[in-house]
Amino acid sequence: MASQEKITVHNLADLKNTSDDAIPNYLNSLKFKQNHTLVDTRLALGYTAFVIAGACFAWDYKFGFDNTKYYTAVAVAVYTVINTILTYWIAFVEKGIVYQGTTPKGDKNIPIYKMKITVTSKGGKPNHIELQKSFTEWFDAAGHFIVPPFQSMLATSVPLIATADPKRVAAAATAQDPTSDFVNMNQDVLNALAAGEDVGSATSADATSGKKSKRRKA
Repeated sequence: MASQEKITVHNLADLKNTSDDAIPNYLNSLKFKQNHTLVDTRLALGYTAFVIAGACFAWDYKFGFDNTKYYTAVAVAVYTVINTILTYWIAFVEKGIVYQGTTPKGDKNIPIYKMKITVTSKGGKPNHIELQKSFTEWFDAAGHFIVPPFQSMLATSVPLIATADPKRVAAAATAQDPTSDFVNMNQDVLNALAAGEDVGSATSADATSGKKSKRRKA
């Protein structure tokens, strides 16, 4: 069902804001419990700065600048601090977060393990790899750390580690790990990826045919 509200489709801000507004409406209709801490903090900081500015105007209007200049100086300093905190809060704490909440059952978001890996080969450009995996993949319900799935996550995501630990990649292939990016690649392709070589479209072809790929000569 289309909304009755109409926006300008060429305005990216309107497109984003309308989409953002639709998320709380939808999730709240599913009886999610929204957490308003971020918004409440931002509003508290904003209204506090507004009250200070209004108070400065009021007492300057009633008592004159000379009689209130010291209070005004303090108020300006406090106003500056609050606005600095507000700017920091919006930029580094909220960071564009649209919605925070829990399901009707009280389940919280799954904690995500984020990694940024940089692999630098001799004479080559750094290769940046970003991983986002759930901690539940290698921790059990009792909190025990399970080593094999953690190692499989790294070996099947980073070519350099895959080359150093082909047995772990093979084990992941046997287990049909859906998170693996390299389980179907042969050793030559893994070596080429780890060395930072450009295997081009041959990578996908070798993954399906099982034929050995030739390294490109420098």
